[in-house]
Amino acid sequence: MRVFHVSAEQFVELDAMPAALPPTGFLWIGSGRREFEVGVADVQSHLQAWTGGQLVDLHVRDLLSQQLPSNFDYTSWYDLLIFRRLAVGGGSDATDDSPGTLRAARKVLASVDTSPVGFAVFDRVLVTVHPTDCAVRDFFAQRLQQQAASGDARGQGRLPTSPADLMLRMANHMVDGYLELRRLLTRHLGMLQSELLDPKSRFGDWKALLDARNTLYVLEDTCEDQRSAMQEWIDALEEWPVEAQPGAPRERELLRLRSRDVLEHIERVLTHVRRLEHSAEVAVQMHFSALGHRTNDIMRTLTVLTAVFLPLNLITGFFGMNFDALPLIHSATGIWMAVGTMAAVGIGLIVYFRRKRYLGSQLSK
Repeated sequence: MRVFHVSAEQFVELDAMPAALPPTGFLWIGSGRREFEVGVADVQSHLQAWTGGQLVDLHVRDLLSQQLPSNFDYTSWYDLLIFRRLAVGGGSDATDDSPGTLRAARKVLASVDTSPVGFAVFDRVLVTVHPTDCAVRDFFAQRLQQQAASGDARGQGRLPTSPADLMLRMANHMVDGYLELRRLLTRHLGMLQSELLDPKSRFGDWKALLDARNTLYVLEDTCEDQRSAMQEWIDALEEWPVEAQPGAPRERELLRLRSRDVLEHIERVLTHVRRLEHSAEVAVQMHFSALGHRTNDIMRTLTVLTAVFLPLNLITGFFGMNFDALPLIHSATGIWMAVGTMAAVGIGLIVYFRRKRYLGSQLSK
């Protein structure tokens, strides 16, 4: 569990939770889920001393849950946002530029992680609960330290001015982290589709394709929950009481701007996921269409061959009857006349069928 003091001028990591809030800025308590579960009593006692209120038991269970979807809730003294991240799970090497194989595709699909990150936003305290392998807390701790050290107070270098500001920055970072995942999914889904549509391959790993579709469905549900949670946060932000402090309207407008930016990023992710779903569906339909077309070509060729040899079988069957007075049967040239007739009939039928484009070799002309 890490405790930080964030103000407009500095970003300092504290050794322990202070007895009282600093005179300026706010506190950020970043904790892993297991650490928060063990130290929840200590966090609750300090929140009571700092803000006059604690996290309700229902919200504590929400912060500790690993299966809860993205959602938003609020009380009169704090807001709660559960935001599921979109990332590649820790300990996986699926981000490597591995060859385009079905094994690599399965590895990417199996490594997609959507663990929830919890935010409890007080007026001057932010409590965040992260998965064990989540790098968001450490990334922002290092990033804010660099911003404070650089002394840049303009644009993106500006330190967060409130717990809600920091929460929105972290949520935006988690959504933008989908860009790497999107690249991986696009590459490996493209490989699966190429394998599926390759006429020289016999695609049989339907489980990998089914897993890909299921992963896209999970991502779509995750994005829709994120969008709903962020929209509820924006609606709640509009109902916050107006503060009379100088600069408060501008800070409120910046929060609205960041919230709309996060929502727009979620919309882009959702659009891309749906595009990948549609692409996978189209690839499957094209595969079965190509398979049906190939089957029709094979049946057409077999039918033509049958039609060519049918009159030849008729001729050989006619001369194979057990009658003594058959024509040409006692002639020395009878065999050659029969063979010539059969060849003429066969060649004539082949020429006829080629003109009618019944043979596969003529379909591309």
